[in-house]
Amino acid sequence: MLFKDILGLTHIKNHLATSADAGRIPHAQLFVGPEGSGTLAMAIAYAQYIICSNSQGENEGGNEACNLKFNSISHPDMHFAFPVSNSDKVKSHAVSDHYMEEWRQFILEQPYGNLFDWYRLIGIEKKQGQIGVDEAQDIVKKLSLKSYEGGYKVMIIWMAEKMNTAAANKLLKLIEEPPNKTVFILIAQDEEQIIQTILSRCQILHFPPLAEDAIANALIEKGVAEEEAMRIAHEADGNFNKALDFVNNDSEDLVFEKWFVQWVRSAFKAKGNKGAIHELLLWSDEVAKNGRETQKNFLQYCIAVMRQAMLINFNAKELAFMRIHVDGFHLEKFAPFVHENNILSIVKELEDAIYHIERNGNSKIILTDLSIRLTRLLHRKAA
Repeated sequence: MLFKDILGLTHIKNHLATSADAGRIPHAQLFVGPEGSGTLAMAIAYAQYIICSNSQGENEGGNEACNLKFNSISHPDMHFAFPVSNSDKVKSHAVSDHYMEEWRQFILEQPYGNLFDWYRLIGIEKKQGQIGVDEAQDIVKKLSLKSYEGGYKVMIIWMAEKMNTAAANKLLKLIEEPPNKTVFILIAQDEEQIIQTILSRCQILHFPPLAEDAIANALIEKGVAEEEAMRIAHEADGNFNKALDFVNNDSEDLVFEKWFVQWVRSAFKAKGNKGAIHELLLWSDEVAKNGRETQKNFLQYCIAVMRQAMLINFNAKELAFMRIHVDGFHLEKFAPFVHENNILSIVKELEDAIYHIERNGNSKIILTDLSIRLTRLLHRKAA
């Protein structure tokens, strides 16, 4: 994967290439960026740059045979670890090596894809994947061997916040003092979920959301009309994966919109109408039928909608990027109900629900309780 194939982020490409050319390659780096910002693609391009001894700020001019191996994501000195779980294919002790064929397909087809896209590809969308201690043992074994081509070895750990404590503790010493010419690149969306002892051993590089122009130009190259490309780029809010989903009508946000509107309409009916509680229960049942990752993604979506509504309510419409496509629902009309007197409580309730779902609480009970609490908060008057 070449630096030039990655959208935007020129300053990060220049930083990585310049430091590598000067021989300053940190042994442990953490790439932190929001979904769809290109952290995984950049990590692979950077790995190719160092392993193939490329130069001149681009992944060309180095070892041609080495570069060719990267085209199929099959270079023996580039290793991966990523969240997995047991499935129909792997009955127990699942590790990344069991899913390498699917992983190469994922990178080649969806280099900007998110965790849920990955889970869906390997058929574990109703489970919660992790990077466990079995994976950590595999990493230690792989990196104890000499590099295949005698140069650098690179271990890319995608979604490093999914590494459990046992795995993190097992890797601490290796990340702090890896073998010669061994580089760790950890990739995360939320660095706060990574244990401090790992963070302290990594040089952290923050990725911003992608610029609208970069996303729009990429969509135009794919055949999207210019006006439509600009609209989608604005709505995607720096997330190229979401932009592609909108183009293909495959965004989970389209389902989330229906659930959100269904809940809001039931919530407004509930004032002085006990019968509306039945609708809230039906809503909770419908959402609870889905996997925990889907439930968590939906609740994150709800947080995003609430923040957008508050921005509109506070006359900061230029910062509001979101559109809801359900007929008859307008975010501008909903916005006055999200204000300084309830926004913090609403976000706290949603974050608490995510916390309990992540820890295998009963989804029906959590979502029913949440729907009733949020209904009360929506009816709270502004200060």
